[in-house]
Amino acid sequence: MALKLGEILLKEKLITKEQLDAAMDYQKKNGVKLGTALIKLGFISETELANILSKQSGYPSIDLSKFEISPELTKIIPVDMARKYVVMPIHRIGAFLTLAMADPTDLEAIEDIKFTTGLNIQPVIAPETTIRNYIDKYYGSAHDIKVKEVFDKLEVTDTEDLSVEVLEEEEELDINALTQATKQAPVIQLVNLVILDAIRKGASDIHFEPYEKSFRIRYRIDGVLYEQMNPPFKMKDAIISRIKIMSNMDIAEKRLPQDGRIKLKVKKDNGGSKEVDMRVSSLPTIFGEKIVIRILDKEQLKLDMTQLGFEPKSLEVFQRAIKKPWGIILVTGPTGSGKTNTLYSAISALNTPETNIITAENPVEFNLYGINQVNTKEEIGLDFATCLRAFLRQDPNIILVGEMRDFETADIAIKAALTGHLVFSTVHTNDAPSTITRLVNMGVEPYLVATSTICIVAQRLVRRLCKKCKEEVYVPPQTLIDIGFPPDEVKKIKIYKPVGCDECNNTGYKGRIGLFEVMEITEEIKELILTGATTSEIRNKAIEQGMITLRQSGLQKIKDGITSIEEVLRETVRY
Repeated sequence: MALKLGEILLKEKLITKEQLDAAMDYQKKNGVKLGTALIKLGFISETELANILSKQSGYPSIDLSKFEISPELTKIIPVDMARKYVVMPIHRIGAFLTLAMADPTDLEAIEDIKFTTGLNIQPVIAPETTIRNYIDKYYGSAHDIKVKEVFDKLEVTDTEDLSVEVLEEEEELDINALTQATKQAPVIQLVNLVILDAIRKGASDIHFEPYEKSFRIRYRIDGVLYEQMNPPFKMKDAIISRIKIMSNMDIAEKRLPQDGRIKLKVKKDNGGSKEVDMRVSSLPTIFGEKIVIRILDKEQLKLDMTQLGFEPKSLEVFQRAIKKPWGIILVTGPTGSGKTNTLYSAISALNTPETNIITAENPVEFNLYGINQVNTKEEIGLDFATCLRAFLRQDPNIILVGEMRDFETADIAIKAALTGHLVFSTVHTNDAPSTITRLVNMGVEPYLVATSTICIVAQRLVRRLCKKCKEEVYVPPQTLIDIGFPPDEVKKIKIYKPVGCDECNNTGYKGRIGLFEVMEITEEIKELILTGATTSEIRNKAIEQGMITLRQSGLQKIKDGITSIEEVLRETVRY
């Protein structure tokens, strides 16, 4: 008698009895197969399951990436059936069809496909995710099909002749007609599909961009913008207005920029749901309003500092700094470099019932339990400086101020630090040493900078190489030396390049990681600040004392096979 899947996994010591029991409970509650339950709970990988199913059933396990699927094969099995049973036809000889299956023991699937196609089925085994990716690739994704259906409806409901153009400086706005247009099912479906697709692909921003004769939608994924679709030009006003209604903006106001928020509950692949906040910004351009939606997915927020990308030595310096009872800790870098994530991870590590933490942000991106967060509103006079003054009357231990952009804010922050408070903030500079010069240029006295500042962190984000498809590449030793690697190391280093596969949307990259430069304000650096030393002198002293620069942090990520040379060169310079 053939052994059951659970028995084989126990026999192979791939899972424990406790894990099997937990998976069986998950199976009963969620109505999924045991193998799916084990994968969802992280007890085994899809590849391990495929190999075990191969042993259990006697069918071979294959690598789908080695097969090129003929378009003729996808006509044999309908897309609905392929999705329902998670199968992919890969080869046909006469009356025999070789079929990649996630579960070859599913006799109902085999019989149904055999009846539909009139062919004899020869199952082979492949991981479920790989098969689903191949279905999307060769049949078209479910999202693409839905979008096409919505586009078709949009085209049918709008019969205006595109050959006729009305050129006016100001178009007359019919608010009632526009409001009715935003209630059309296709418009609502399209906006919902775009938002859900962007969340599914891990996008941080969605851009809705009107041009003279076209309308395009782009996603920012891992810091790079990708064009996704071009909805019918005639529907741009209805689509923009739909988003403005969702974010509580005034659809009648098209001449001034507006800001809004959207909060959605989104279904997850495992059957649960999650809440996603979105910030919405409208900007009047010469061809209509451009909308940008910033997606604030709390699940993408990493609060564990060890996961951000700090080198061990840099992390040790940063953790030592945030445990001090008073002083200023500054995080610097361009917009979109992950400063907020670093600050949130720091204050989350300090968030205890005995500590009073207050933040002033513009705007508050994520709600953190146990931390008092304030949204600044400059239009009513509630700016960073005003918040800081109020905070000092709220008995705080730790203060986070979103940005130190002027002398007034910096002056109050320094006074707070010198009166026993730990203050976190951000500054826009290129690296950690140049932050000192920036503060002095704001009008802060060097002795106040030296006595109040305890640590400065500069950071950048680079894209991670896709683990599935990255390939080793030869780079001349002199090139490696030129970018900063020590000559005695170049022969031992393995360099990888991006390739592109289904897993990473053919970009070669998946996810991002931080590069960090952590400068501790030591006694020697304080002396340099007090004597008016240049940025170069401060940098040289910090490096002499062991500071890892942004370029060195990037070289370590290259050496570890995490990112590519191109990514590091794009974000850092060699001193």
